[in-house]
Amino acid sequence: MRVLVTGAAGQLGRALVPALAARGHEPVARTRRELDLSLPGAAREALERLRPDVVVNAAAYTKVDRAESEPEAAHRDNQLAVRHLVNACAATGVACCHVSTDFVFGGPPPRPDHRWREWDRPEPRGVYAASKWAGEQELLHGGARSYLVRTAWLYGAEGPNFVLTMCRLARRDGRLRVVQDQQGSPTWTGHLAPAIARLVETRAFGVYHLTNGGETSWWGFARAIVGGLGLDVPVEPIATADFGAPAPRPVRSVLDAGAWRALGEAPLPDWEVGLNAYLAGEREGAIAAALAAGSVPP
Repeated sequence: MRVLVTGAAGQLGRALVPALAARGHEPVARTRRELDLSLPGAAREALERLRPDVVVNAAAYTKVDRAESEPEAAHRDNQLAVRHLVNACAATGVACCHVSTDFVFGGPPPRPDHRWREWDRPEPRGVYAASKWAGEQELLHGGARSYLVRTAWLYGAEGPNFVLTMCRLARRDGRLRVVQDQQGSPTWTGHLAPAIARLVETRAFGVYHLTNGGETSWWGFARAIVGGLGLDVPVEPIATADFGAPAPRPVRSVLDAGAWRALGEAPLPDWEVGLNAYLAGEREGAIAAALAAGSVPP
């Protein structure tokens, strides 16, 4: 298949291109500069010119806290851009795979151990979450054959992401203070991208949750990063209220991949497996760069 990857300069987009090629597909990568989906007509023109079989949309506004003061930008990129893309896909007969987020489940879980299922009702809180949920509605009701993929706590080589931020702050400050009362599943693009490449082969359109297995807190995640790199840095647990971020965060956004399992597909590896593979692969790359950045005086 010929697969158009939008947002190809981002951490997921960069992982999708080789993952698709490894499965024998023809990826066509487009960055935001090359294809701005928020511009009316841009998506339709690109689809008619490039003639892909499917689009994987990895483009998004991801600045969670900044979105609180930039709602127009967040909705432009996370809602209106999706509307333009989905309308173009519906008009040209191209299938669309759109990547969304665990943030749509911003409300309290029905049980302390609940894993959010594909059919659970989203309750987005904050501008970023609302804009992503609005983009989901554009996809699901836009008339195109579609896959909606929700993922969580994503990290990859390019960043910005939590792993690289922890590396930079650990080197700069010599200590870390990290939220302990939020639970999720850290997900490596090196595992997510091949799963998406497989999903678009199935033609089993619908809503899917795809994350690495298991769960932890941001504090537990940070401790695993520090320990995996052998850094002698204390990691202090703090409460969300003490962190003081402008945007609300889900208390528990662990996703259940029931629809993926129903296809007969193997679950993604546990998050520790993904983290260890990432640390090994990027020790001399993105991680070394983040540690070096932390060494530079502010």
